[in-house]
Amino acid sequence: MIIRKCGRPALPPILDDYERERRDFAWPRAAEVNIAQEAVDRHLHTQIRGQVALRCVGKDDFVTELTYLDLHVETNRFANVLRGLGVGKGERVFTLLGRVPELYVTVLGTLKNLSVVAPMFSAFGPEPIRERLHLGDGRVLVTTPALYTRKIAGIRDSLPGLEHVLVTGDDPAPEGTLSLRELMAAAGSAFVIPPTGCEDMALLHFTSGTTGRPKAAVHVHGAVVAHTITARYALDLHASDVYWCTADPGWVTGMSYGVIAPLVLGVTLVTDAGEFDARRWYRTLEEQRVSVWYTAPTALRMLMRHGRAPAAEFDLSRLRFIASVGEPLNPEVVLWGQEVLGLPVHDNWWQTETGAIMISNYAAMDIKPGSMGRPVPGITAALLERGGDGRARVVDGQVTVIEEPDVAGELALRPGWPSMFRGYLDDPDRYAKTFAGGWYLSGDIARRDKDGYFWFVARADDVIKSAGHLIGPFEVESVLMEHPAVAEAAVIGTPDPVAGELVKAFVTLKPGHEPTDELLRELTAFGRRRLGAVAPKEIAFDQHLPHTRSGKVMRRLLKARELGLPEGDTSSLEG
Repeated sequence: MIIRKCGRPALPPILDDYERERRDFAWPRAAEVNIAQEAVDRHLHTQIRGQVALRCVGKDDFVTELTYLDLHVETNRFANVLRGLGVGKGERVFTLLGRVPELYVTVLGTLKNLSVVAPMFSAFGPEPIRERLHLGDGRVLVTTPALYTRKIAGIRDSLPGLEHVLVTGDDPAPEGTLSLRELMAAAGSAFVIPPTGCEDMALLHFTSGTTGRPKAAVHVHGAVVAHTITARYALDLHASDVYWCTADPGWVTGMSYGVIAPLVLGVTLVTDAGEFDARRWYRTLEEQRVSVWYTAPTALRMLMRHGRAPAAEFDLSRLRFIASVGEPLNPEVVLWGQEVLGLPVHDNWWQTETGAIMISNYAAMDIKPGSMGRPVPGITAALLERGGDGRARVVDGQVTVIEEPDVAGELALRPGWPSMFRGYLDDPDRYAKTFAGGWYLSGDIARRDKDGYFWFVARADDVIKSAGHLIGPFEVESVLMEHPAVAEAAVIGTPDPVAGELVKAFVTLKPGHEPTDELLRELTAFGRRRLGAVAPKEIAFDQHLPHTRSGKVMRRLLKARELGLPEGDTSSLEG
C-alpha cells in the first residue's frame, strides 16, 4: 500500500522535488561555525529576537517561556559561569537533567564557551553515570539536588576529575555542590563567543551500552550544518512552526532535533517535563498549538492502544506534520496516524554516529508504510553483501555493493556529511572497525526496493539464524501487529539443537481482547499463513513489554529473561 501525498499541510513542503534536490545539492562549507551562535545569537539581529524560543511545560503544568533574547542573555551568563570556574575549550560539561529550562541554557552556554556538552539520561543509575563521567573525563556536572543526593553523592569519591557539581533550584545546595542559581545571578550578561573551528569538538554522545562498555561518539561544531538542513528536509520545519520533539535530551535525538536544529531554524520549541500520558500528550498538542511533532514509535503505539476516543476529545487541527524515530515504524502506525490524526507518520532513520537524519519520508513524497524512506540529499546510501554473521563481508578491506532490488544487505553510507562522528573517544581501533572499503558500516540490515525506498530488516546482532534462514525480528513483529488483537509485538531467537534458533514472539493485546488459548492458536495460524517458514514457533502474551525511555523495545532484556541470563544494565528501562 502507498499513501499518496496527503494530509493537511498549511505550508508548501521544504523538499518538493526530490530528484532535483539530490542532483543539485552540496553541503555548505565554512572554516568557522559555533552551534550556539547559529541557534541563539544570530537571531538577535532579526525580527524573531522577541519571539518565544523555548516554552517549557513543567510536570505541574506551569509554563516557563524564554524568548530568543532571553536565551541569549541566560546562555551568556552560563558561559561566564564556566569561565569563572576556569573551565575552558574542550573540557567536558555533563548534564543530568530532564526537560527543564536549565538544560537548554547549560547546553548552549557550554557551546558558547567552546567546552563540550555530554548529555546523560536522568533515569540512569549510579553505575552508568559513573562510567560515563569517567569515560568522558567529566569536569563539570549540572544536575538537580535530588539526583545528586540519590545518584552522585555515593560515587563522587571515585571521580577525582569531577571538580564542580552545579545544582538547580532555589534551595541551599547540598554539601560538595554549588548553586547554579547563585552562580548565574553573579555572572555577567555579556559574552563574546571565541572563534570556533568547524572541527572543534562540541558534543559527546554516549551509546546506550546495552552490550558491553558504552561508546562515546565525538561530534563537532560543524555538525550544525547537517542538523539544520536535515530538519528542514525531513521534518519540514518552517520558521513559523511550533515544534515538539518528545525525545529525552539525554539522547542524541533530543539534542540534535530537540535543542539545536529547531532553534537554528527560529521556531518555537515546546517541551513537556511530564511522563507519558495519552490525554496529557493530546492536551499538549492542542494547548501549545503544535504544528510539527517528532516522537517515537513506542509512544505512537501506546496512543493506538487507547483507541480513537481520546484523540477525538482534542483540537489537533494545527498539527500538520508528524515524524517518528527511535526504532522502525510499523506500517499499522503510519495508517493509524492517517485514520485517527488525519496525518500519516513519516518515519526516518539515523544513528548516534551519524548525528543527523540520513534516510527519511518527506512531506512531498508518497509514503510506503513500513519504509524508512529515501536518503537525504547529500547522503549516498548502499547495501553491502553479508557474510555468515549478517555483517558486511570484507575481503582485503573491500566490500561488494548490492545492485539488485529487494536483496537484504548491511546498510552503509559514504562518509563526508558534516554531522558524521569524528571518532569514539580514546578508542581509535573501535572507530576504525566501523569503516570498510570507503563506507561507514551501520550494523543495520535493510533492503531497497525498485523505487529507491529503504526498508529496515534488523540490527545485525538481532538477526535470528534459524534452519538456514536469517530472520529480521521487525518483519515478524510488523506482521503480527496486523492482527486486530495485537497492539505491540517483540521477537527474539531462542536456542534449538536442530535449527540453531527458533523464533519466539511476545505480544501485547489491545483493550477488549483476552489472552486465551483460542487466541493463541489463532495468532499462531495467522503468523504461519503470512510468514511461512519464518513464522514464530512460540507466542507468549505480555502486557508489559520492556522499553527504554527513548522508546525502543528491549529485545536484549526479553532474551536474557527467557534464557535466565544476567539482565545487565537496566537503568534506562522505562519506569
